[in-house]
Amino acid sequence: MSGLVVVGVDGSSSSDAAVVQAAREAERRGARLRVVHAFSWPVGPMYAPLDPSPLNRLAQDAAQHARSVAPEVEVTDTVMTGGAASVLAGESRTADLVVVGSRGTGGFIGMLLGSTAVSLAAHGECPVLVVRGEPDHTGPIVLAVDGSPNGEQAVDFAFAEAALRGTEIIAVHAWLPDYAPPGTGVETAERLLAQALAGRRERYPDVTVRQEVLSGEPREVLIETSRTSQLLVTGARGRGGFAGMLLGSVSQALLHHAHCPVAVVRGTA
Repeated sequence: MSGLVVVGVDGSSSSDAAVVQAAREAERRGARLRVVHAFSWPVGPMYAPLDPSPLNRLAQDAAQHARSVAPEVEVTDTVMTGGAASVLAGESRTADLVVVGSRGTGGFIGMLLGSTAVSLAAHGECPVLVVRGEPDHTGPIVLAVDGSPNGEQAVDFAFAEAALRGTEIIAVHAWLPDYAPPGTGVETAERLLAQALAGRRERYPDVTVRQEVLSGEPREVLIETSRTSQLLVTGARGRGGFAGMLLGSVSQALLHHAHCPVAVVRGTA
């Protein structure tokens, strides 16, 4: 653990919400907070040198906002040259958590999720928290469980986050009975869910866990469950992921449509 939370900012309302969330995450962890604004500097003879002052002010204002939310947190700010996704992916190598808004200033009207959030969730080297929706701050953490090796770190993250927030976990495994292999019943799904959680209860004895096997398409089930949640945690890829596909279809759907913030945790398996 590096003791560092990073938040990407661009001056949008979505970015402002990310700053608030990041400040609270840093406060919970006793971590430092680094506010990062990335921009691509125009190159070519027709471009005059740009005045960096507005960019610096944007980062400084965001940092000040973070300090107002969590006065005890050490906050620094920086402006970096480069695409936002690549800059923040670089920051993720030394951070415990990277926080971004779901949409930025460059988003097209009607576009539900900015490209930075999608790319960072796919390529970030630490958990990525995408702030979206109106979370129920008294609600549980929902953990999406599919039993894949790539989901192991998502389970660990959900338990650690629940301990920090003092809330319970609802561990959800969604399945489609009509498409299950012959001879497979709900007991198989319940066993998969129990195996995925094995060992964590002993490490986090104060975290209450409810296990729910729900019948339905995973994306629809999890999006609906997120309505009364404060956070939804998922792995980056599931059992159905294609080789080379860094972000699975369920994870992408949650990033686009969940009603609360979504943490995407990439596994190493």
